[in-house]
Amino acid sequence: MSISYRETFSLRRMILLALSCLVIAYAVLVAFVYLRQAKMLYFPTRHIDATPATINLPFDEVTLQTADGLHISAWYIPSPHAKGFLIFCHGNAGNISHRLDSLQIFHELNLSVLIFDYRGYGGSEGEPTEKGTYLDAEAAYDYLVSVRKAAPSQIIIFGRSLGSAVAAELAARRTTGALIVESGFTSIPDLGRRFFPHMPVRVISRFHYATIDKVGRLLLPKLFIHSPDDEIIPYAQGRQLFEAAAEPKEFLTIRGDHNGGFLMSRESYVRGLEGFLEKYFAYSSRQR
Repeated sequence: MSISYRETFSLRRMILLALSCLVIAYAVLVAFVYLRQAKMLYFPTRHIDATPATINLPFDEVTLQTADGLHISAWYIPSPHAKGFLIFCHGNAGNISHRLDSLQIFHELNLSVLIFDYRGYGGSEGEPTEKGTYLDAEAAYDYLVSVRKAAPSQIIIFGRSLGSAVAAELAARRTTGALIVESGFTSIPDLGRRFFPHMPVRVISRFHYATIDKVGRLLLPKLFIHSPDDEIIPYAQGRQLFEAAAEPKEFLTIRGDHNGGFLMSRESYVRGLEGFLEKYFAYSSRQR
């Protein structure tokens, strides 16, 4: 049975129409992802659920001022036998009140900690942006140096998840004693391809957080921490950061998921932190 010209033309029209609909649907999806990137990256909460006093740690409520004029909420938790200062750059969700377990660990390591909320998180003004999170971290560093009189060589910059990219950028902008990258990723475009493998992520990404571009230029001691069980940020990306990093550097493998690995591996985690600090960090006997 032969197919008429009219039937062939009609079939072609149907195929072209179907393809056009697919292209339009794909374009709409790409546009949606492009416009919603900030909402897909940042998950701030405003309510403060607890404070360091909840776990019997004395602390000072601090307000930081950024270079672009915003007020940023922070806590300073002094150690009575401080061997150094740590700036805590947290992840992309919640706020500083959800990091008490980490504050306890760093307190046990005799570190005075300054933990801050990015703009739009907790009590901090504004809305989060990549440039803004970098400015927020700079404000934290400047406060430690100018107000708490911390020597740059005595400051450790710590970042977990999204905070690892913020920490690496701060280490590139300021002089510091050491950098700790926990559950870090190479860049947002690289991470985006994991969640959106069929999208032109590199083309449409409005965020970079390209830690991979910075670690090779940082000559300070660096510790990379990651779990093979991490379900959000691939262990392979943590290894990539380590391989790309300049010496001196160390890698600590822990167990457990993205958010709870440091607690599931608490003993080896603390031992690894302690070993890194003893090996590389210039401890001071000063107390704050």
